[in-house]
Amino acid sequence: MQAAQRRTVELFEVGPRDGLQMEPNVVPTAVKVALIERLLGAGVRRVEVASFVNPKRVPQMADAEALLQQLHRPDGVRFTGLVMNRRGLDRALTAGCDEIGMVVAASDSFNRRNQHVGTDESIAAWLEIATAGRAAGVRVQVTISTSFGCPFEGEVPMQRVLDVAQRLVEGEPCELCFADTIGVGVPAQVSALLARARELWPRLPLRCHFHNTRNTGMANAWAALEAGASTLDASIGGIGGCPFAPAATGNIASEDLIYLLERSGVRTGVSLPALIETARWLQQQLGHGVPGLMTKAGLFPAPTPA
Repeated sequence: MQAAQRRTVELFEVGPRDGLQMEPNVVPTAVKVALIERLLGAGVRRVEVASFVNPKRVPQMADAEALLQQLHRPDGVRFTGLVMNRRGLDRALTAGCDEIGMVVAASDSFNRRNQHVGTDESIAAWLEIATAGRAAGVRVQVTISTSFGCPFEGEVPMQRVLDVAQRLVEGEPCELCFADTIGVGVPAQVSALLARARELWPRLPLRCHFHNTRNTGMANAWAALEAGASTLDASIGGIGGCPFAPAATGNIASEDLIYLLERSGVRTGVSLPALIETARWLQQQLGHGVPGLMTKAGLFPAPTPA
């Protein structure tokens, strides 16, 4: 499906989880609450709020339950919790997440480094989590990380990614996501992978998650949209990365992505001025600048003075 034909796309905001997990100093729960409230005020309707993992490995996520307790969820908003095993699922359900996400790496080496088990073990865990999550009445979706390359194994063949996807689809996810965990993918790869996925699973919604490590993230996002992705991940300010991937840098910035989409006639329901304001506010809270460019360049055309 051509992007010109797809007039709407969903933004999945991952800043509160994937963005903040890389911060060197622990961000107070109150700041996280304020960030999510600002994102909701900007029109974002789907937010990855936290991961339910071992706090010793990811200290920024130690307050996952406390954060959910303090959040007000307006109608039509989904709060997603990332889990890696059944214990994480139980925590996320108890905390009140209405969507569960899990990540399985296409490369076994990365899966072992990130989750301390091989890809096969994570697939088995996903199948259990998917069944239990649906039984609990929540949406369950899965992401294949290192879909375009691995920091330890190098190139990841597309067939390997599709083979992992086939096994994950057996868990009946509401959505399948392909992630460029270390930002090595290029648009031709994105187009080819999504085209094949569309052929294999024509009714399954596809999502993509890109990092801008090598400055290809935005081009990859556009390629994914043209290839039929219905949802794109992004992080406010472009913050974040994977703590278990060497030299990983930030996600594509939500405000930069919304600028690209709006100027191209693709509706998102998200306010670009509000996102820019939020990204600038976030810089103040973190005490450093963010990678996103719209915080520096500002709106175009510039607003007319009142």
